Amino acid sequence: MSLLSPLRSAIKRSAADRADRWTEEPLGLVRLVVGTIALAWTLIAVLLALTGADPRALQLVGALWAIYGLTVGFLSGILEPVIDGFFHLVSNVGIVRVGGGYSTIETLAARGHLQAAADAYAERARNKPQRVDATLRRAALLSGPLNQPETAAIELDNLRVSGPLPPRDDFRVGLALVELYEQDLKDPGRAMAELRRLIDRYPTAQGARRLRVALAGLKAERFGKPRT
Repeated sequence: MSLLSPLRSAIKRSAADRADRWTEEPLGLVRLVVGTIALAWTLIAVLLALTGADPRALQLVGALWAIYGLTVGFLSGILEPVIDGFFHLVSNVGIVRVGGGYSTIETLAARGHLQAAADAYAERARNKPQRVDATLRRAALLSGPLNQPETAAIELDNLRVSGPLPPRDDFRVGLALVELYEQDLKDPGRAMAELRRLIDRYPTAQGARRLRVALAGLKAERFGKPRT
């Protein structure tokens, strides 16, 4: 198992987690504020009723909590799902095509038409918004069932040097290269060089500490533990 597998899984989850936080934090705050207001007015109404200042104040309690229930129901049942769906849709724009995705290509691969699937990913990679994800998927086929890890590494390296990639995409491509070098090509030297590049370029990125641990692990495997 690769030293970087947990990190790659965390990066895949990050987009979905980021979309969820858009709704969890702001709408949770709204619920808290409305609930606090309703609770405060409930206490005031109870005090007014008990002191006899306004016996009808208890009627206000029911109205307040009815408003609170309607607010929470609207936020949780209508607004929150709509916002979640919107951000999940936005997060997928440029990664998969609306209505199609990669299901057709995945079906080809599942039926054993591996080269046809790899060629289809290459065709998708011609579209700039899809080139990173499609190339990564093609590389997974090449390095796996098609047994062409060197070709996969060359294509990923060409993708990286063909033009500046967004930091997240550069990170994903770098991790894929490290895994190819480490596991498929058995070339720890190139794996360590790519790890060092990622660490130097993104020293404060999420997962940078794990990259350093992975680099130290590869060094220990290749050169042995340093003498103390």
